[in-house]
Amino acid sequence: MADTDGIDVLVHEVGPRDGLQATQVLMPTDAKLEWITALRDSGLQKIQVGSFVPPKLLPQMADSADVTKSAKELGGFKVSVLVPNLKGAELALAAGADELNFVMSASEEHNLKNVRKTHEQSIEDFTRIIELKRSNDDFRDVTISGGLSTCFGCTIAGPIAEEIVFELTRAYVEAGADRIGIADTVGYGNPVQVKRIFSEVLDIADGINVGAHFHDTRGLGLANAFAAFEVGVRELDGCLGGLGGCPYAPGATGNVVTEDLVFMLESMGLQTGINLDRLMEARAVMEKHLGGEPTHGAYAKAGAPKGFPSAGLAA
Repeated sequence: MADTDGIDVLVHEVGPRDGLQATQVLMPTDAKLEWITALRDSGLQKIQVGSFVPPKLLPQMADSADVTKSAKELGGFKVSVLVPNLKGAELALAAGADELNFVMSASEEHNLKNVRKTHEQSIEDFTRIIELKRSNDDFRDVTISGGLSTCFGCTIAGPIAEEIVFELTRAYVEAGADRIGIADTVGYGNPVQVKRIFSEVLDIADGINVGAHFHDTRGLGLANAFAAFEVGVRELDGCLGGLGGCPYAPGATGNVVTEDLVFMLESMGLQTGINLDRLMEARAVMEKHLGGEPTHGAYAKAGAPKGFPSAGLAA
C-alpha cells in the first residue's frame, strides 16, 4: 500500500468509479486497469476503482469485483470502492478493497431515490457493515468511510439544513466510522458555506479523517476545495478530466478536475506526491478509451507555467 509520509494533502482519485458511472462508455476491464496503472504511476496514493451496486443499475460498474482484485495485485496504492449497502460491502470485502465508502444522502428524498432507504435504515445498514468488519480479523485494516452526499443542496429537495449533515455525521461517528466523507454532489456549495460545514464536521469527527468531494457544476469546485483545506481538511477528491456526476441527481455534472486540483496544491507549495507529467499521461490513457466523451481541465489546455516549482514534477 502507498506510503503517505511527507504528503501534505492526499488526493483521492475517483475517476474509475465516479467518472465512469456518468459516461455512456462501458470501458472494458483491461482498459480500466491500464488507466488505473497509469494513475498509480503518477503517484496517486488512493484510487476509487469501482462501485458495488447492482449491474442493472450501473452497467459501467459490473466488473468492479474483478477490477478491485486486479487493482490489489497491482499494489502501490490504497484501493477504494463505493458501497451502497451491506451486500455491496460483503462483495467489496471479498474482493479485497482497502477502503469502503458507504453512501448516504443528507437529503432524505435523494437517499430514497438513490439507495431506497430512509436515513434511519441507512445508518442501520452502516452499523451492520461496521459489525461485519469487526467480526473478522482479516478486515481489521480496512477503512470504513461514512459518506454523505448532497450536503450543500439537492436538485430534488433544494436547500439542506446544515444540522441534518451534523446529525448524520454524529450517527456515523457513534456507529464506529473510520472516516467521514462530505460531498457537494450537485455543485451547490460556496466557500463560506464549505468552511462553516467542514469546521463543524471536523469538530464532530474529533480526529477521524474527513475527506471532501466537490463537483464543479457552477465553477466553484477548486474554490470550495481550497476553503475545505483552509479549515483543516487534508484529503480531497478529484476526477481526471473532470468526468463524473450522480446519475440519480438531475443536473449534476463533472467533479473537480484532478490535474487542476494537483496544480493548485503544488503551486501553493504543498506536497501531493503526484507527478503532473505522469498524471497527464494517465489522462491520455483514459481519453483513449472514452470513445469521444468530453473531458475538461484548464491545466490540460495551458500546461505548467514557465519555471513552475512542483515537488510532484521533480519526483
